[in-house]
Amino acid sequence: MKQAPPIYRKIVVKVGTNVITAKDGRLDPAIIAELTRGIAELAGEGVRVILVSSGAVGAGRSIVRPSAAMTTVEARQVLAATGQIRLVNAYADRFEEHGMLAAQILVTREDFRDRQHYLNMRTCLTALLQQKIVPIVNENDAVAVTELMFTDNDELSGLIASMMQVDAHIILSNVDGLYDLSGEEKKLIAEVDPSSKDFSRFIRPTKSEFGRGGMLTKCNIAHKLSRLGITVHIANGTTPGVLQSIVRGEAAGTRFRARKPEHGRKQWIAHSEGLEKGAVVVNEGALAALTSGERANSLLPVGVTAVEGSFSKGDVIRICTEDGRTVGYGMAGCGDEKARAAMGKKGEKPVVHYDYLYIKPE
Repeated sequence: MKQAPPIYRKIVVKVGTNVITAKDGRLDPAIIAELTRGIAELAGEGVRVILVSSGAVGAGRSIVRPSAAMTTVEARQVLAATGQIRLVNAYADRFEEHGMLAAQILVTREDFRDRQHYLNMRTCLTALLQQKIVPIVNENDAVAVTELMFTDNDELSGLIASMMQVDAHIILSNVDGLYDLSGEEKKLIAEVDPSSKDFSRFIRPTKSEFGRGGMLTKCNIAHKLSRLGITVHIANGTTPGVLQSIVRGEAAGTRFRARKPEHGRKQWIAHSEGLEKGAVVVNEGALAALTSGERANSLLPVGVTAVEGSFSKGDVIRICTEDGRTVGYGMAGCGDEKARAAMGKKGEKPVVHYDYLYIKPE
């Protein structure tokens, strides 16, 4: 029987720690072999795949026992630094069996704060895909501590998916998808509309044994990406052939349906929560203009009542109301000093141009 052709041409695949490791934290060679085989098969059909993989800290636990004298942060750094080698080598060896090359990219939140760093990363990923090399992306846990850490690799993979403007973001977990737990029997939710908001009623407050993420984080990221025009799937990564099934349009897991795509710049800015360098406070008039939806409006200095923090032109800043509510994010058109000098004045250049402005949906 002839297989259906791929419905996606460029995807991000995020693999959770509990998918590729056993209960003792050791890497599961059978799962990694199946995953790489699936990616190789799709690559042969012209699908470009970026792999975001957790598992470094878990893999480190199987080969290193940190000293009791170490702090929690030090122990995590040791586990990540040693485990990352084992993790990427496991992938590289399996891809080599299929005649494919893999490349390692380690990042921190700082890499997404600066527009130039962001563009450099995107250029690198694009070049690797053009060479038909599989990028393997992971958080640089050896140096990413406290404020430099992502919430988890679900957040990182969402940023990568947005950055690369992929067709689909596939989150492989150790569960079959999102379940409706509101009734007596739990039911798998096949599709989620981008207008959906509250997922907490469907989710039990549990996290993976070795990972930092949970289903609520996955759903929130999936919802945000779907509203930006990227289809998201959450499925069980231990199910044989699940990746191929999703890419060929077959029913598997939970699908977050995408709406009309946003411009690439706005996708970057939409994922900037927690990455901003400063903030501006706007008055009611400016807020009404920015949220009216009737026409495209930039943020002008006349509507700014306060400037917070230190930032330069090109940095991401937060846009707040006078009562402290965050309404959006934007790329600063000037530094904080110039913004303060122009604050409240008419006839000045925008603090944030509309092309670089993202207002959160109500």
